[in-house]
Amino acid sequence: MEKLVECVPNFSEGRDLKIIEDISSAIKNVPGVTLLDVDPGADTNRTVVTFIGEPAATVEAAFVAIKRASELIDMRKHTGAHPRQGATDVCPFVPVANISVEECIELARQLGARVGNELHIPVYLYEHAATRDDRRSLADIRVGEYEALAEKLKRPEWKPDFGPATFHATAGATVIGCREFLIALNANLNTRNHRKANAVAFDVRSKGRAKNDDAGNAIAEPGSLKEVRAIGWYIDEYDMAQISMNLTNYKVTPVHVAVEEVREKARKRGLIVTGSELVGLIPRQAMLDAGRYYLELCESSPGQPEEERVRLAVQSMGLSELKPFDPNDKIVEYRAGFQLAGPLMKLSCRGFLNELSIDSPAPGGGSVAALAGSLAASLATMVANLTVRNKKYAAVKNEMCELALAGQDVKDRLCRLVDEDTAAFNRLLKAMRLPSESADEKKARHEAVQKATQEATLIPFEVMERSLAALELAKTVANKGMIASASDAGVAALMARAAVEGAYLNVKINIPNIEDQAWVADHRERARAMLDQAERSAKEVLETVYGNIAD
Repeated sequence: MEKLVECVPNFSEGRDLKIIEDISSAIKNVPGVTLLDVDPGADTNRTVVTFIGEPAATVEAAFVAIKRASELIDMRKHTGAHPRQGATDVCPFVPVANISVEECIELARQLGARVGNELHIPVYLYEHAATRDDRRSLADIRVGEYEALAEKLKRPEWKPDFGPATFHATAGATVIGCREFLIALNANLNTRNHRKANAVAFDVRSKGRAKNDDAGNAIAEPGSLKEVRAIGWYIDEYDMAQISMNLTNYKVTPVHVAVEEVREKARKRGLIVTGSELVGLIPRQAMLDAGRYYLELCESSPGQPEEERVRLAVQSMGLSELKPFDPNDKIVEYRAGFQLAGPLMKLSCRGFLNELSIDSPAPGGGSVAALAGSLAASLATMVANLTVRNKKYAAVKNEMCELALAGQDVKDRLCRLVDEDTAAFNRLLKAMRLPSESADEKKARHEAVQKATQEATLIPFEVMERSLAALELAKTVANKGMIASASDAGVAALMARAAVEGAYLNVKINIPNIEDQAWVADHRERARAMLDQAERSAKEVLETVYGNIAD
């Protein structure tokens, strides 16, 4: 999966739908981003927009949205219930997949510099991106709101991080930063009493509740969960009380930990959590972590397919109690277009074989090599999962659980590479069919072909890497897995070796057409080394397997 970052700008307009649509359209028109949600509020006169994409595209979309907001929103005329100090009041970046907080901080700084330099709007950095401790909190930066901004900017301590220290009358100031993904989760209770719900909320929320010490002084008694805000309320629509939680850092308090802690605290107060409700979206990893937790709670191997881990997480946390929970709608990466399998791998087995057998060049050997690798990883994972269930192998249970989890990841990536190989080949054909009449056309075609050829080489190169990983999994289960499945470990090794060698042939056939000789030399050497390693490892596995199988 590519690097994926979420951006959640808040605009100081929630009533004029034309302005909201104009700003939203500016975001949608940036290639590489997906607009997930537009949530206007008339009373607050504020709109929260959520979009997701690759880092550079997300920065560009945020910039054009801030620019458009500065052109359409006049803060001199703004009124609303929500605190604010700028046309684009706040714009956080949120790491979602394969991207670190540090990288998102850099995105915030890039955007802040552009907004300050090109739009001449004062910019303050907050949360993880803050340059000063007294600017970490959005509330602290926004004190006095728009009305106090002109005087604040005259004071040295309020010099912005980017942009001029002068008052922008129409756009105000913008706060840009980086924060963790916020998960909004409500726990449903078998009571209508919001006071009882609030008592449980105080038990778990980080802030806890106020109490008096022996001297009668008010002190804070922290709740049991970190990075969690919570309150109890009654929802007329559902005819029940809920505990509404905001998990401000699910890596500190995972969603399943929050659910189980609320269940325990509610039980102690004579209440039952009947289910839960997710408000908004949730990261894929949070659901996979929950699925792993509940599998281990059931003393099952956590190395199950992603679909099963997600299904079990939904069922165990009762996420479908109020309305059906659709992972494709609620998991942020799925909403952004991430798929576990492409069109070819969604075919039936016979459908794929039929597609493979007809007179078109793709899918071809590259896709078949990736498929062979995914089969190898699947077989090795099966042996690990069977070993976990067998009490005779209790000594290696934990190792087999981790191997099964790793095997699912290797299997899933190779599964996607089946389609990616065919897509890369089709892009190469498209590049080769570009016009080449004029000198400019010839140059453009040549550059496109070179780029597409490298891409078409990198896919089977990755197939080699992942299939070699599958072969290592097969080696481990051959040595430590249950002997009754020795033949399965052997077949896994054979399939992995075939995948590595098949992918190597696809690397080898493409490399002569690439002009970058340093790139060619590097990838040729590394590919040859992987091929040699696969041959050695497969031989070791088969020796072990034949040693475990009686004649």
